[in-house]
Amino acid sequence: MAEQQQAPADAPAWYKEPCMLGIDEAGRGPVLGPMVYAVAFAPISRGADLKKMGFADSKTLNEDKRDKLFEVIQREAAAGQGGCLGHAADVLSAAVISGKMLGRERTSLNALAFDSTCQLIEGVLAAGVNLAEAYIDALGDTTKHRERLSQRFPGVTFTVEAKADATYPIVSAASIVAKVTRDRALRDFALEERTSGPAISTQFGSGYPADPDTKRWLEASIDPVFGFPSLVRFSWSTCNPLLEQHAVPVKFECDADEAPGQQVLSFRRAAGGGGGGGGAAGPPGGAASSGAGRHSFFRARKLQRAQLAF
Repeated sequence: MAEQQQAPADAPAWYKEPCMLGIDEAGRGPVLGPMVYAVAFAPISRGADLKKMGFADSKTLNEDKRDKLFEVIQREAAAGQGGCLGHAADVLSAAVISGKMLGRERTSLNALAFDSTCQLIEGVLAAGVNLAEAYIDALGDTTKHRERLSQRFPGVTFTVEAKADATYPIVSAASIVAKVTRDRALRDFALEERTSGPAISTQFGSGYPADPDTKRWLEASIDPVFGFPSLVRFSWSTCNPLLEQHAVPVKFECDADEAPGQQVLSFRRAAGGGGGGGGAAGPPGGAASSGAGRHSFFRARKLQRAQLAF
């Protein structure tokens, strides 16, 4: 069974009823801003009430309608015993996304999405909610995604579908939470990188790579040395050509595993004794390799190639 925690004493009574949750995201594709995963949860017995509230896929609603429905969600959550809806969001900043995708142990966007989904479910369970059903809006192989979630959270019945936000009101509510949270994060983002000269414009369009306004904003916001502001997901392929065109070139050491002429650290003692030259097999006096031409894995750990002779 999924590990439901004891509900706090002040938790709404409906937490103990069989509940359902919905999860959806906003901002998976844009080159700007955070990716937001959100969850909404409610008693299964109140499903008809959710339909009456008018929840729908956030992409089909204008900003004013989304904001009003988000206020409804917040009121329900604040109503405590008298409400019937809870929500939470996980905001992954552009810097976090790019850092994970380009880090030493690279993490794909799909893996980040799965981790975020699991964290939201764990949060609902940790709050003491009696979770019975979960509806997830997902792309790609939905069957595999459902199987992984079912293994992670046994006892919860999962429905994983593309466009679930247009089918299930509980997912529609999560979609609205995710979209409004992302829109407000973009609106309120403080561009602090530029301390002198003209301020960076906030007229960046939709944030999607194909948007001409977004493309113009990216080009205008590049610092020739430090690159893009932290609002930008610099791991996106859109960014590399712009950096090559507008930023200062930077040359790095070769990352080849076996670069020609790579130095070798030798443990063989010189014929005359006294601490050991490696002859032609290594640098004079047994000095450590500079690391030039070696893979970053070995340079970071200060590992040297060794040659033993006894």
